[in-house]
Amino acid sequence: MAVALPMESNPETMNKYLQKLGVSDKWRMVDVIGLEEDALNWVPRPVLAIVLLFPLSDAYEKHRRDQESDLLSKGSQAPKDVFHLKQVLSNVCGTIALVHSVANNTHNIELKDGLLKNYLKEAKGLDATAKGALLENSTAILDAYREIVRSGNEAGAEADEVVNNHFVTFIHKDGHLFELDGRKSFPINHGPTTPERLLEDAAKVCREFIAREPDNIGFNVVALVPSQ
Repeated sequence: MAVALPMESNPETMNKYLQKLGVSDKWRMVDVIGLEEDALNWVPRPVLAIVLLFPLSDAYEKHRRDQESDLLSKGSQAPKDVFHLKQVLSNVCGTIALVHSVANNTHNIELKDGLLKNYLKEAKGLDATAKGALLENSTAILDAYREIVRSGNEAGAEADEVVNNHFVTFIHKDGHLFELDGRKSFPINHGPTTPERLLEDAAKVCREFIAREPDNIGFNVVALVPSQ
């Protein structure tokens, strides 16, 4: 089993990782400096995905359990055309967030032959749990991030960390806004959106995450956008 390193919500590092995985340099992650309309206007368009980093907490766990129970009681099933995988390893949620961002936008993003293209090919037809297990066994994908971290740090700077943060991804698919969380059994449908309104509608949901944690400042948002 590969040991995963925690990911920082750092666009520069994420972009190096995406390119190592085979994502075209025509796309990149950028910081979203604020979640109000005027700040969102600074984000390049089109936006293909939004990634939120937030603190794991009792409030999140309660919300996640309640949400899952509600979905199960309604007999909800995962939409077949949304790529969603379950988290198996700790510290791998950042990689999962990037995979969710790219895998649900392969109609826009050119993938070179390589690690991510191979993974998506092998994952085709698998359920979310099997996709997660496949990622766990894709040591080259996890090692690619480790190499980037090592190249940016002094020798010995890499250490085991206890991480209390988590990443989730928001995407547009078939007219709906989906939240993709590796700790949840289903993609969460947050209602109608369009490719043009994805950022604004995802920002509303991000603000709900923040409202559940009024005493916590550990939030950060990045977006997958065209390279300028």
